[in-house]
Amino acid sequence: MLKKSFSIISLGCPKNTVDSEVLKGYLEKLCCNYLQEPEDADIIIINTCGFIDSAKEESVETILETLELKKTDPGKKILLTGCLSQRYPEQLRTELPEVDGIFGIDSWDKVIENIIETSEPCEDVEKIRSLLTPGHFAYLKIAEGCDNSCSFCSIPLIRGPQKSRSVDSLLREAEYLSQKGVQELILIAQDLTRYGSDLPAKPDLFTLLQELLSMKMFPWVRLLYGNPDFWNPKLNALFQKYPELCPYLDIPVQHASPRILKLMERGYDIRKVKRKLLRLRRDVPTIALRTSVMVGFPSESDDDFNMLLDFIEDVRFERLGVFTYSQEEDTKAAELPDNISPEEKERRKDVIMQLQWSIAQEFAESKINQTIDVIIEENAGEYFSGRSRWDAPEIDGFVRVRSEKALEIGKFYKVKIDSAEGLDLVGTVV
Repeated sequence: MLKKSFSIISLGCPKNTVDSEVLKGYLEKLCCNYLQEPEDADIIIINTCGFIDSAKEESVETILETLELKKTDPGKKILLTGCLSQRYPEQLRTELPEVDGIFGIDSWDKVIENIIETSEPCEDVEKIRSLLTPGHFAYLKIAEGCDNSCSFCSIPLIRGPQKSRSVDSLLREAEYLSQKGVQELILIAQDLTRYGSDLPAKPDLFTLLQELLSMKMFPWVRLLYGNPDFWNPKLNALFQKYPELCPYLDIPVQHASPRILKLMERGYDIRKVKRKLLRLRRDVPTIALRTSVMVGFPSESDDDFNMLLDFIEDVRFERLGVFTYSQEEDTKAAELPDNISPEEKERRKDVIMQLQWSIAQEFAESKINQTIDVIIEENAGEYFSGRSRWDAPEIDGFVRVRSEKALEIGKFYKVKIDSAEGLDLVGTVV
């Protein structure tokens, strides 16, 4: 009997990527054959995103494009999982009857049963994942769901309250990934900083990082997605104690106007947040801070917007992303009038990005004549492309590396930075 072949299209954030990798690992263990190109596979699984309007649109467009493959191959099976199908299963069944199966999040058993027509108990994820990322980096999802109640966010509606994993299970999975050759481990959750608050023993992020970093399994460990309200300054010392912990932190603030933050139900005092971030800069002088901000939230005035600009100017985030507000049904913010025009939202976004460009360019130019560690990602022909400690995969910039000899993908090299081109660095292997 021929093996069934499958392909996975994973959309959205790295948390979705981890879910896709777990599902891929289960199916491979059950003797299904993974194919990278969807058109070649018997079964196509689309792990959807349903976070904001643009993500929903991308998911729907991907589904429609994939359904086109059934016109030439009617026997092909297309299955949906992830956030969009968790949130809108009935609408998807009604509007896309050609889809062969619609499953929510944490439905690996049901997806597997649909594919191999038998019920298989899903084991723990610790030693089952099959990576979709390049082999030299991987994500470690330390918790699912979220206990924060931001008025604009649909994540708690989709993924539920926070469910942290035990320290032991995370260390076992990290060891498994290390044995697979992973060089950079990236910790992710909807909110890293609340890790463990739902567990009986109440371990925290500091406890987990101490255990993980003391095992010396990875040259680089990176932190994504922390809430500034719950960032504990005692974590600052870990960056100095463990060189493996990349001096990089993704810590979304969303806004800086106290009035808008109150409407967002972010809960924190922006002055305290600013003090925390400036203290982090003092304690870890080499750190690069990434944040996300939102413009065009209902009733955002010029004064509110200028407060956000001033905050960005004062803290000077090395990395920054801007989202325009989109109304999400069933959230508290959806009850507010969406009274900022799309054109004005885009204008405000452009103003912030112009400011951010100058800040990020200044940071890039500060690295000229320094020798830094770079992990090589690809051979781009005229040069090799890599990342520094201050660049997370797929969201930040690159280091363009010149070398007279071939460089190995996924390996670290010392690179002397010669110049900056835009926000990217250019250098030569030492």
